[in-house]
Amino acid sequence: MNTGFLPITKQEMLDRGWDQVDFVYVCGDAYVDHPSFGASIITRVLEANGYKIGFIAQPDWKDPKSIDVFGKPRLGFLVSSGNMDSLVNHYTVAKKHRSTDAFTPGGVMGKRPDRAVIVYCNLIRQTYKKDAIIIGGLEASLRRMGHYDYWSDSVRRSILLESGADIISYGMGEHSIVEIADALNSGLDVKDVTFIKGTVYKTRDEDSIYDAIRLPDFETIENDKREYARSFALQYKNTDPFQAKTMYECYGGKTFVVQNPPALPLSELEMDDVYKLPYMRAYHPSYEAAGGVPALQEIKFSLTSNRGCYGECNFCALTMHEGRIVQARSHESIITEAKEMIEDPDFKGYIHDVGGPTAEFRAPACSKQMTKGACVGKRCLYPKPCINLNVDHSDYLSLLRKLRKLQGVKKVFVRSGFRYDYLVADKNKDFLKELCQYHVSGQLRVAPEHISDNVLSKMGKPGVEIYNEFVKEFEKVNEELHLNQFIVPYLMSSHPGSRLEDAIMLAQYLKKHHISPEQVQDFYPTPGTVSTTMYYTGLDPFTLEPVFVEHNPHKKAMQRALIQYWKPENYDIVKEALKEAGREDLIGFGEECLIPPRKMTYTYKLSKGKDKNKNNKDKYKSKDKSKNRSKDKAKPAKINKKINNKESNRHKKTR
Repeated sequence: MNTGFLPITKQEMLDRGWDQVDFVYVCGDAYVDHPSFGASIITRVLEANGYKIGFIAQPDWKDPKSIDVFGKPRLGFLVSSGNMDSLVNHYTVAKKHRSTDAFTPGGVMGKRPDRAVIVYCNLIRQTYKKDAIIIGGLEASLRRMGHYDYWSDSVRRSILLESGADIISYGMGEHSIVEIADALNSGLDVKDVTFIKGTVYKTRDEDSIYDAIRLPDFETIENDKREYARSFALQYKNTDPFQAKTMYECYGGKTFVVQNPPALPLSELEMDDVYKLPYMRAYHPSYEAAGGVPALQEIKFSLTSNRGCYGECNFCALTMHEGRIVQARSHESIITEAKEMIEDPDFKGYIHDVGGPTAEFRAPACSKQMTKGACVGKRCLYPKPCINLNVDHSDYLSLLRKLRKLQGVKKVFVRSGFRYDYLVADKNKDFLKELCQYHVSGQLRVAPEHISDNVLSKMGKPGVEIYNEFVKEFEKVNEELHLNQFIVPYLMSSHPGSRLEDAIMLAQYLKKHHISPEQVQDFYPTPGTVSTTMYYTGLDPFTLEPVFVEHNPHKKAMQRALIQYWKPENYDIVKEALKEAGREDLIGFGEECLIPPRKMTYTYKLSKGKDKNKNNKDKYKSKDKSKNRSKDKAKPAKINKKINNKESNRHKKTR
């Protein structure tokens, strides 16, 4: 039974009969008590272990008193930027300010600072000089060692040093946060809490670091890109909880930041226990007047089925944060949550999603992973599926069947991304058929990202022939079912390895297959990914071989525009790109041409002569502004598939 929201004021603390809280949780997000929010899981897990938690959401970082709501906590402060990295939350890949923040009441931007973890910790230290500070969440987890920072275009120190915190709880945190709390509760000084898996600590005594790998010193990776790449490769190869070694990094010859091996993955029973905690599954009532918290609407009627991903795309931080070993909840746990969801007055009969980082992953890639770990230096799906990979959709299919039979459920959608190569590898096509028949809302999201092998190899993605095979299977199934459904491919421009000719190749592919993406994701270099290391160093961190990286903003704009070659506003830059690449053969009226030789302007007319209905394709005129030839007509490119691929969706389901 729900016991109510955690206290957010001192009076609410006193009303519970508490004189003092054990921990104060300071968060960059608004307070949403739902298991899709990392802060909610961590605080409820601590509460279930007997600890008293006070919650401070989005404090005024310019006012030290905003951190003093509950006074001095008995054991310490917990700090997180929230579900998203604060800089990704604030800025586009072009480093322009975003206008809204889905994790703030009313979607208002500006309620959290840039580099929120650092700012909050410094704010705490102004009043509480020696109290324990434990930082966690995505922002802290992926900055746990020296790292390239895209926004300042520099290599920055571990966030443990920049923030002045005592410990980082990295990864998902359920195991490590309870062990930290128990250690502090036993009377240990925070400086002596150095033995917990899934944590990072600092020390001045190198001799106390046992059986560990010494990474290149910070001053070395700050000035030598080759050494930076080598350091990242060592860290990446030590992300498996069963095989990873302790690693440490030296700063100034006297301070050492030490990363313990990752915490063990949760068992099914532990996952079930986490998700049955008494979440309110709502934002705090104090936000009602502001219109609530928009991010909740995206996930309120969605079900988390799993975590972790062995897909291991190079541009994704999941390997460094959640890990490669997939962990899943039981059917009973998920169905129990679904039944609670059905009782919600706002539930309209539609479960919006059942999934996680990858929707259909419901078990480790192979039987040995839960005892021996994931293979070091070998991937489960790239360049082709491992012979030991367990390709089986039966458990996920069984779960979906049970959910759609629940009374009160009209439709169960699956909107998490799918691994199309995993679907193709499954010889049993029953799952794909039922997916199309019952669980696709007209569009299925998959992520080919590109079609050029030059780029795909740097992404860690399979060749385009696998994607093409999947498209054929999808279309065949929908034809058999008499359904008119489409694939929504996620596409990315300017990823390391992508040259202008690769972008042109992608544009030609889109033209041939009548795909017209409305939005495109530029590669966004964020901490903790292989691709970001390539972007910064120009090297493959595993082979140290050179990788082409396009840094010129105008040439990056060319690559992006080519993916949307059909947009009138992109005509000039697409034409410039084609000329620069020596591909004038793609300028003309031929079937394979991307753009005509001269710029066309189309005006669409209603019967009353108003230029409003742009979907009325029977009434249009084309005008050539460069020459007085108003009678020349050219029909605009047919758009068979409109793709909505918002950038914010690329950062969901991590915390």
